[in-house]
Amino acid sequence: MTKEKFFSAMGWVGMVTAVLMYVFYLPQIGSNLAGNKGSFIQPFMAGVNCTLWVAYGLFKEKRDWPVAIANTPGIIFGFVAAFTAL
Repeated sequence: MTKEKFFSAMGWVGMVTAVLMYVFYLPQIGSNLAGNKGSFIQPFMAGVNCTLWVAYGLFKEKRDWPVAIANTPGIIFGFVAAFTAL
């Protein structure tokens, strides 16, 4: 395996694990909606962070799709988890 292929594969594996990390906000969102409120600030900051990374991935000269795709669920689930915690 070439170095280029290795880093490409590592990027896609990282993308999958990042997506899963943000999808696992679903239990917190469920708890928040059930009345067991969690923290607002951590998922809110995750949403802000992911927004910046998606912008970086999409607006650089050569788009960085793994970075943009990996962080898109974090925008959605981070902000939903944050606002359901209020």
